[in-house]
Amino acid sequence: MAMSARTPLPSRPSSLSSRVDPSGRRRWLRALLAAGVLPASGAALAGFNFFTSEYTASRAELQAQVAKRFPLERRYAEVFDVSLHDPMLSLDAPANRAALTVALAIASPLLQPPTVSGIVTISSALKYDPTTMAIRLDQPQADRIQMLGLNGRDAERLQQIGAAVAQQLLRDQPLRTFTAQELTVGNKTYSIGTIQVQNDGISVQLL
Repeated sequence: MAMSARTPLPSRPSSLSSRVDPSGRRRWLRALLAAGVLPASGAALAGFNFFTSEYTASRAELQAQVAKRFPLERRYAEVFDVSLHDPMLSLDAPANRAALTVALAIASPLLQPPTVSGIVTISSALKYDPTTMAIRLDQPQADRIQMLGLNGRDAERLQQIGAAVAQQLLRDQPLRTFTAQELTVGNKTYSIGTIQVQNDGISVQLL
């Protein structure tokens, strides 16, 4: 006796890309969006995994955000103009710290030549500031500084000035600022928990 044909069940999206039907996946995502399970903006999804309650950002993404805030400038003791530019972000996973290596320039009519260049590396822990919804540098410290073309007491004095001003300028500098829309899914608004520095990025716990 011939067996009756069964109507195939609609396929569900699978975690394995080889089993996912593109049209079915699009229907599944649209259903989640309509239900308010996922935020509507595709850009807002970048780096967020609300199923594992985690946000991740690569070093390159953080570097791009940091670079937008430079150059930074400050006057010291009314006679020295200190500026920082060309930041380079690095990450230290074992120490759970971030570091910025930046070009440094100190200008003053008291100097000869009137502008001296250098390089300073600042390392810092990270913290979350709920008021501004930003991940910021926390108590940055000057680990290394070098003034180019100088030595002796002049170099030491300018190194002290450069290190002090660099720490001041980079204190509380944001690495990543969130928006309320990014942290809201449906009726729930997430907050930021533990920040973990990785070798090539950071991961953030969503609470």
